[in-house]
Amino acid sequence: MLNIGPRNLHPPVLLAPLAGITDLPFRTLVSRFGAGLVVSEMVASQEMVQSKPGVREKAELGFEAADTSVQLAGREAHWMAEAARQVEGNGAKVIDINMGCPAKKVTSASGSGASGSALMKDLDHALSLIEAVVGAVSVPVTLKTRLGWDDTNLNAPQLARRAEGAGVRMITIHGRTRCQFYKGYADWAAIRAVKDAVSIPVIANGDITGTPTARDALMKSGADGVMIGRGAQGRPWLLAQVAHELHGTPAPQIPEGGDLTRLVQDHYDAMLSFYGSDLGIRVARKHLGWYMDGRDTPQALRKRILTERDPANVNRLLEDAMSAPERTAA
Repeated sequence: MLNIGPRNLHPPVLLAPLAGITDLPFRTLVSRFGAGLVVSEMVASQEMVQSKPGVREKAELGFEAADTSVQLAGREAHWMAEAARQVEGNGAKVIDINMGCPAKKVTSASGSGASGSALMKDLDHALSLIEAVVGAVSVPVTLKTRLGWDDTNLNAPQLARRAEGAGVRMITIHGRTRCQFYKGYADWAAIRAVKDAVSIPVIANGDITGTPTARDALMKSGADGVMIGRGAQGRPWLLAQVAHELHGTPAPQIPEGGDLTRLVQDHYDAMLSFYGSDLGIRVARKHLGWYMDGRDTPQALRKRILTERDPANVNRLLEDAMSAPERTAA
């Protein structure tokens, strides 16, 4: 059992926040199969509070589920606290603070300091944000970060220790530095220094794509659980599958044939309903592509699906695309 404050997260297999991916339709689908926690896309705190188009809507939809955490990013304590109060009021059961995003548009933000993983360069400022969020809400607050800014500044253990002292209930560590972005391989063994530094749960993240990598990450890091991100793209059942194989939870029914077709069609329809037809068609393409990545879908059919603008035609074409045989490793 994995506890964060009064909340129990079981199984200890969590869905990572992924920009443009872990929206309400995808989180709902992953939750149906089974996950200890699903985390929203990163929400910009100041932009949400100031009602910037699209940001507020993203922060107000879909956080009432018991297994949902909303991730906030920002660089000013006032806006972080205000955003935390709002998303708690909208139903978030857990609030996660982003101090790991490596994107240049996040880390090089102007004003009173950058956000995301840039906060690892100034732990005093990072702690001021953590204290503001913890002090603003009654739900558990967690933190997601990296090993450090670069190889000369691997200060995740210090940040974790101070975050625990400020009231953070769980730490997730992506096993890379910010300067690595997503290159090379996640260093799960380096996460052990964070685990040794704190008494709260530590979650390992990065390059976990199935049960073998999850098991290896847990062994090398000593972490209490794993967080899976890109590995779940096109495989919303993956977290439940890993949880079954590692922790003995009920095995998910991995869809095949007509069941897989209906799952993909239902996911597609849910995105159209959530975003509206015009935007939903565009947003859905990446998900449809990931589903087809797992099949030997003919290239001509794949292209037709990803360029078609009539939802009825897309659903019809998906019947052929998902009936293609499962792709085998080269």
